[in-house]
Amino acid sequence: MLKKEQLEKLLERCMASSCDFAEIFEEEGTTESLSMLNGKLEDTNVLIRAGIGIRLYKGVQSVYGYTNETSEESLNALVDDLRGGFGIESKSVSISLVEETHENRHPIKENPVEASLETKVALMLRASDAAKAYSDKIQKVSVGLASVCQNVQISNSEGRLVHDTRIRCRMSVSSFAQDGQNLQSGYEAPGASKGLEFFEERTPESIGQEASRIALVLLEAKDCPSGKMPVIIDNGFGGVIFHEACGHALEASSVSKHQSVFCNKLGQKVASDKVTAIDDGTIPNAWGSQNVDDEGNPQQKRVLIENGILKSYMIDRLNGRRMGLESTSSSRRQSYKFETTSRMTNTYIAAGNDDFDEMFEGIKRGLYAKKMGGGSVNPQTGEFNFAVLEGYLIEDGKISYPVKGASLIGNGADILFNIDRVGKNLERGQGMCGSSSGSIPTDVGQPAIRVSQITVGGTANE
Repeated sequence: MLKKEQLEKLLERCMASSCDFAEIFEEEGTTESLSMLNGKLEDTNVLIRAGIGIRLYKGVQSVYGYTNETSEESLNALVDDLRGGFGIESKSVSISLVEETHENRHPIKENPVEASLETKVALMLRASDAAKAYSDKIQKVSVGLASVCQNVQISNSEGRLVHDTRIRCRMSVSSFAQDGQNLQSGYEAPGASKGLEFFEERTPESIGQEASRIALVLLEAKDCPSGKMPVIIDNGFGGVIFHEACGHALEASSVSKHQSVFCNKLGQKVASDKVTAIDDGTIPNAWGSQNVDDEGNPQQKRVLIENGILKSYMIDRLNGRRMGLESTSSSRRQSYKFETTSRMTNTYIAAGNDDFDEMFEGIKRGLYAKKMGGGSVNPQTGEFNFAVLEGYLIEDGKISYPVKGASLIGNGADILFNIDRVGKNLERGQGMCGSSSGSIPTDVGQPAIRVSQITVGGTANE
């Protein structure tokens, strides 16, 4: 990392132009990934990354560049290229950086990057063995273990200097079950902003067993019928629908360009009274948490929708300028190679007051989506199509039998109004979110919710 005096000189050089703001983002990090197949370690990959990204603002315009060459000559050349875009001016600017300190909400006990390979392989073997032993129908098990340690330093022309360290680990298990010609797979992949102590809470055995359980359920599943029907979406990763179909449309990167269905709707009703939605980057040790965002602002808890009323967007500094609104500490990026912008952290629908069992009452025919998979979304319209990883048909108010090939098709803004039950069992699941500033870790979550009507795509002939 550069020293304070070096940063001050570099920022002063940036400001010797017609720009009105300059920012430097420094990163040093290590990413490690291990993969195992049927109990044998197949691959280890360690990526060490270090570099600097520099951004200049002039009004609502910005220029950005990055380099992994940290010599004074290289950095000055990069700054000269950037400020040339706005026009170099021979003006004298004095910048004095003041280091900010912030509470570390995400302490760890055992850094996963520094732990021995033997320790990590032993954890993976525990997951693999448990998944394989779950049933003699489990034919293949793959296990992945990913670890990240990222150190960042952020400084700007307003005198800010802040450091943050982000450490995360995540285990993924895929189990493949076979019965004759029928082959199905199950998947489970929890993670946290924690060290290897995370696997004392969520044991490798439980991860492997859950992946195998899903695979075996799908072996017995029948083709899913299609049509419009009530759907109960369970907690945890079920929140991916809100994240994709609504969350991205609440990011200032979309709103500021009038590419969101939620433009100009602050203070208006955009969802059922049952819906309160939150993006909270302060949750201790959560997968998507940080102490500060990637512009150096202390992370916040953002209430996006409260009892159906739109209360806030997720806003970064530049898009806040475009919208005439203050930043909500929502700026994130994958690495120094990406210009930062507004992104989600840990986004979820808050717990409600409805009992889970009562959600099934009155449903003559519907779908219970216990676990969601991936999907696609048009952020401008909110139209989505999501696969259901584990689903069950509901008949006469009761769970009937497991189904496969189900998908949920709809519009995020419409679905928000059709949520008529919100349960008490809030949980979050982990994923990676890709957008213009790269791939970043995010939590998605919700309690079980009931959507009164949604289009279910299926594979059964009716």
